Amino acid sequence: MTTLPAHYTELCRLRREAATLGAVSSLASWDQETYMPNAAADGRAEQSAMLAELVHERATSPRVGELISLCESDAELQGDARIAANIREMRRDYDLATKLPPELVKELAETGSKAQHVWKEARAKSDFALFRPWLEKMVTLARRKAECYGTPEGGELYDALLNEYEPDARSAEVEKVFASLRERLSALIGELSSKGTPPSEAPLQVHVSSDRQHALGLKIIAAFGFDLDAGRLDVTTHPFCSGLGPGDTRLTTRYREDHWTDALFGTMHECGHGLYEQGLPKKDGLFGQPLAQDTGLGIHESQSRMWENFVGRSRAFWEWAFPVVNGEFGGALDAFGVEDVYRAVNTARPSLIRVEADEATYNLHIMLRFELERALISGDLKVADVPGEWNRRFTEYLGIEVPDDARGCLQDVHWSFGLMGYFATYALGNLYAAQFWEKIRMDISGLDDQFRRGEFGALLDWLRTNIHSKGRQFRAAALCEQVTGKPLEADPLLRHLEGKLRPIHGV
Repeated sequence: MTTLPAHYTELCRLRREAATLGAVSSLASWDQETYMPNAAADGRAEQSAMLAELVHERATSPRVGELISLCESDAELQGDARIAANIREMRRDYDLATKLPPELVKELAETGSKAQHVWKEARAKSDFALFRPWLEKMVTLARRKAECYGTPEGGELYDALLNEYEPDARSAEVEKVFASLRERLSALIGELSSKGTPPSEAPLQVHVSSDRQHALGLKIIAAFGFDLDAGRLDVTTHPFCSGLGPGDTRLTTRYREDHWTDALFGTMHECGHGLYEQGLPKKDGLFGQPLAQDTGLGIHESQSRMWENFVGRSRAFWEWAFPVVNGEFGGALDAFGVEDVYRAVNTARPSLIRVEADEATYNLHIMLRFELERALISGDLKVADVPGEWNRRFTEYLGIEVPDDARGCLQDVHWSFGLMGYFATYALGNLYAAQFWEKIRMDISGLDDQFRRGEFGALLDWLRTNIHSKGRQFRAAALCEQVTGKPLEADPLLRHLEGKLRPIHGV
């Protein structure tokens, strides 16, 4: 199409304006998580609420609705597959946004900003009682938001929230996948525990300063292909990635000087998100349009988990990385070798903290949160009972006692922001990553040899071509089937885990 009609170009312009305001809002959130002084919390809550209200006002303008209708009835536009998909996703966004009253959007942003600040204090003090009234407020607001969206046909109220992050997903379908995965994972973990011998984790317990760890993280993400001229790496309480706009992708991590791989894998994880953000076609004049946005958090998470686990925990990666790491750490790992570190970073052992969990047990952390969220939204679980129910299920699923709230129900930031419906996408991301990885192995010959040389460009090129450049042209399920030729299934992830962990644990 040589010349785009005026109604389409105006629609794209209005979307860009709303996205630009949204980027400012995201920047305020990033600052709150990194450098904002504590005394600024109330002022930042007011700023966040005002920005959220302005973004919502622009996104729900009647003019936007009129332009979408004009584009939907334009046969020439609908004849272009990418543009038609762009318009389809704009309609979805508009319909969702217009169901939310402006006062609710403002209240969600303001309460979430305040709740997040209290969560930090409650987590530091391991005091759920301090956070409880704010969680009650956020659950009430999340339920109101779900009611505004409406229960999807054949679904439940929680599905309205899940749909925000994983379009078209239903919790009952997710639960079926999780139930199968839980059974097989539990069997694998039990097998490794009862019949195997866990590798020594001594290589991971050498003391390394935060400064050395930070320098290493920068070197690794640069090797992966993250453009540090268009992004940065900072420190926060709970690591995240924020793709603010063209040329601006922010990564965050946190450091433990007595366990250096926590930060390393957290940084690689957020780098995977960042590579996706940098690979989306935001610089092609598409910023603000669905074609320049991720297709859902399940696919987004597949990118982070792929770089963290399928690359970062591979033997080929460590054959390159070991001397790099040891050099950055001033010879702290001289007593160990490649095989020691490779085995240590692939230990399957239940642990308390989700973001520090190994590949096999990680999904059990997600299932617990998914179940609690559904119960909170349905009303089957009261906020006051969250710590007790969390601890009970944690012991049932992972076999260890939860010693305090900080390492239990207060460890994640998501609920303080009202991000109900989010957690399921982490496990879906693991499933997508495994299925994509089997296809990548078929398409790229000599991948391990490339990793041994510290070369990751072919992998990134494949991801840019097959995943990143597509934006939201396809929904997650359709993209998975287009790329791999199959619908999403659990077998690839189980093949990956069993094939790697059994030999490492001597089973």
